[in-house]
Amino acid sequence: MLIYLVLALAGLGAGALNAVAGGGTFLSFPALVWAGVPPVMANATATFAALPGYVGSAWAYRGEIAGAGRPSLAALSGTAIAGGLVGAGLLLVTPEALFSGVVPWLLLLATLAFAGGPLLMRGLARRGHSASTPVALAILFGVSAYGGYFNGGLGIMLLAAFGLIGMTDLHRMNGLKNLLSLVLSLVSVVTYSLAGLIAWESLVLVGLCCAIGGYIGAGLARRIGNTVLLRRFIILVGLGMSALFFLKGAA
Repeated sequence: MLIYLVLALAGLGAGALNAVAGGGTFLSFPALVWAGVPPVMANATATFAALPGYVGSAWAYRGEIAGAGRPSLAALSGTAIAGGLVGAGLLLVTPEALFSGVVPWLLLLATLAFAGGPLLMRGLARRGHSASTPVALAILFGVSAYGGYFNGGLGIMLLAAFGLIGMTDLHRMNGLKNLLSLVLSLVSVVTYSLAGLIAWESLVLVGLCCAIGGYIGAGLARRIGNTVLLRRFIILVGLGMSALFFLKGAA
């Protein structure tokens, strides 16, 4: 019962955090590992559990997503699919022991990206930087491959990538972030499912609670004017989880 309670609370928290500020994987992934799910399978299951939230968020931004922009939506989606497949494929061939050793670094990287993302975005906006289409798609491919391999911090990395390639409309950027997170995660979880990497019993509970948390979080997001304290809390959680996994690996 304790395991089910922890997974349910982690799912609720992850869904709410993703809806408000991102960083939900910092809760769902460690909770699955704590519940006894092997790290590779926990990563795949946490990615699957986040899908319902991406669907709702992408639909909410459908008007902004449809706006004109460069690169085209088809090129962005195709690149995200390709990157997601590459990342998921890399996960499939990564030995469990190696992935367990890489996890603390991935969590730390995702936390640092989450912490430094807003500062990077403001700097890019001031510079008015814009990349050529091939360079833009190459950047997006790299971020998508990361997302296919490890879902943590994907949202803020996509936003940073959009800033690097010259996008300035934050509403469209958020919409594209949700859509491309959905697209590449869907490709990844299909790959994970075919490879037998989904912990289905845990997924049902975490995924359902994540969807409920996302619905609650969407309502809260409209009432929260300043998310600084929430972001700091998520960063502390990310750093704490990174430290725990480093200690676990050293033990």
